[in-house]
Amino acid sequence: MKYRFKHIGLTLLLLTSMSTNSVIAEEIRNASEFFDETFGDLSEEAAQAQDEGKIGVLLMFETDDCPWCKRMKETVLNRARVQDRYHQYFRIISLNTEGETLITGFDGAEIIEKDFALKYNRIRATPVFVFFDTQGNLLTRYTGAVKDIDEFLLLSTFVVDGHYKDERFNVYKRQKQSS
Repeated sequence: MKYRFKHIGLTLLLLTSMSTNSVIAEEIRNASEFFDETFGDLSEEAAQAQDEGKIGVLLMFETDDCPWCKRMKETVLNRARVQDRYHQYFRIISLNTEGETLITGFDGAEIIEKDFALKYNRIRATPVFVFFDTQGNLLTRYTGAVKDIDEFLLLSTFVVDGHYKDERFNVYKRQKQSS
């Protein structure tokens, strides 16, 4: 009996070690690789997304001092499988909701980042992930930091598969978690 408990304990230790190693083995990249290089013309980004056969453009609205944005970059956006999945379907651009940089919106109008965030997208907190199609039409948005990598990957599936047309992400997520 004593031997059996030692054996179970050793097995649990080995399994714990293996699961820890699988977390360590996940490829981590620089979070900046999540974002595409841009000249700040969103209509060009949408056209490029279309040329590349992508669904559209994902804008991440953030601020320099946002702790939730920092957490997303350190725990989710720096993961290879997240970057690979999102780049498969979207051009990804970061915009500073307090920024003074001049950009060109999907409509061709020039506007500074902070005005585009507030006036065009009603961004009041960060991070906010806003998904647009290749014509610059809003698909859906997600406000706040996600819980983990899997939730962010589920968000991509929610958008890519068009579930945003029929239900909210929290309903979709609950259904997926219960099945």
